[in-house]
Amino acid sequence: MSNIPQDLRYAKTHEWVKLEDGSVLVGISDHAACELGDLVFAEAAAVGKQVKVGQLIGSVESVKTASDLYSPVDGEIVASNSTLSDQPELVNQDPYGSWFVRIKLSQPDLPADLLDAAGYKSLIGE
Repeated sequence: MSNIPQDLRYAKTHEWVKLEDGSVLVGISDHAACELGDLVFAEAAAVGKQVKVGQLIGSVESVKTASDLYSPVDGEIVASNSTLSDQPELVNQDPYGSWFVRIKLSQPDLPADLLDAAGYKSLIGE
């Protein structure tokens, strides 16, 4: 059973979103990290990039597969977690402490289609 923190929002593409003072941290869920397996590569988009919902913001590779990360919000990337490129295993160890990017929101509210913990739990069939 996956760890699904109640205070986060989730995209259907398995990114988590944590709202903090007009910006969000974005990472991948515990469920996604478990499905991928041991990560051997992680990359986040560069600071300054303007993104819209659904645009590429990073990628990960494991011994099993590769996967892209998509922006769950509109805004500007104001921080990128470069530590993950040297230590991708941190995502497996602590998926909710290992964020990929911080995005300054272009609108004050989160998109309505982001799921709460119960909705995400239902999406992944738990």
